[in-house]
Amino acid sequence: MTTASPDISRFGPIGLVVVQSTSLCNLDCSYCYLPDRKSRKIFDLELLPLLMQRIFESPFFGEELSLVWHAGEPLTLPCSYYDRATQLINEAVEKWTNGTVHVEQHVQTNATLINDAWCECFRRNQIIVGISVDGPKDIHDANRCFRNGEGSHVHSMRGIEALKRNKIPFHAIAVVTATAMDHPSEMYQFFRDNEIHSIGFNVEEQEGEHTSSSMQGYEREEQYRQFLQTFWQLSEQDGFPVVLREFDQVISLIRENRRLNQNELNRPYSILSVDWQGNFSTFDPELLSVSSKLYGTFDLGSIRKLSLMEAAKTERFQTLWKDMLSGVQRCEKECNYFGFCGGGMGSNKFWEHGSLNCSETNACRFNNKIPVDVLLDRFKSSPPIDNETPF
Repeated sequence: MTTASPDISRFGPIGLVVVQSTSLCNLDCSYCYLPDRKSRKIFDLELLPLLMQRIFESPFFGEELSLVWHAGEPLTLPCSYYDRATQLINEAVEKWTNGTVHVEQHVQTNATLINDAWCECFRRNQIIVGISVDGPKDIHDANRCFRNGEGSHVHSMRGIEALKRNKIPFHAIAVVTATAMDHPSEMYQFFRDNEIHSIGFNVEEQEGEHTSSSMQGYEREEQYRQFLQTFWQLSEQDGFPVVLREFDQVISLIRENRRLNQNELNRPYSILSVDWQGNFSTFDPELLSVSSKLYGTFDLGSIRKLSLMEAAKTERFQTLWKDMLSGVQRCEKECNYFGFCGGGMGSNKFWEHGSLNCSETNACRFNNKIPVDVLLDRFKSSPPIDNETPF
């Protein structure tokens, strides 16, 4: 069922397109939220021109967008898959925009399969690399294992060494679990010593197939606060060789005297997520292909059948957007940290409370409130130690 044309003034532009090139992952991480990671389902590249058409025929695209191959392990597919994808993307950009839009490809990988051939593939296709590594071997291997129970750390480090040997820049994300809480120094030293200069912490979440988290409760929040304080202090002492995403985002807002009134995860068509079948959603990529009693599915339709604008007129989208917007408004009214997060993440609200129309979550305390408090406490106590700090 379709409704009247929506007010799109708070929509887009599409800055991020997340495409599930394959559902298969060669790891079986204990905290993974994906349901089909044991089956090899592949996004047919014959759909890629149609996906690009759907973006460029819509009113939601801008001058730049990032296309991220994610949600499974993208490198279980051959290099030739991404060579062909690059060709199709370039042809679509030329056809639909006369070459005026810049599409930047990314890949998020566990790094276990990276070798010299993959590094050459990244280089020739100008693919930006993000890796997932949780820190030192004992911490990493506690959760990131192959299906036979073997830890993946040795294999991930081999891939990281290949990136460094081939001078391929990369950034990293680490899932922080209770296992890491007592080892902030070891965590920091691992990233510093392995020249991993840009890192983001994804605190373990209750999400999807992963129905509980070791990072819940007041005790864990206090531990994480101490963890981040130690991480900052060590990096500050060394002249900030490791840039932590959570600190960098807050510092940018403070430096620019800027606050958020929305974020890309609750702004329609800032993010477009597409599964291997061509089904698409907006808001959080983690909501793609999720079903619930309250909302039905979070998917808006298939790119084979619907344009993005047609999907925005459906009753399903209007229900999701109404609750998402109401949840953001509740955050703004109830939370003093609103300007630093812009209303939170719908996926966390849904997984923790069963609805998008709510405010505070466990995830927002870890991902926003605690990092903000740690930084503000640091800069209240004394000025930065020198002029080289990121602040």
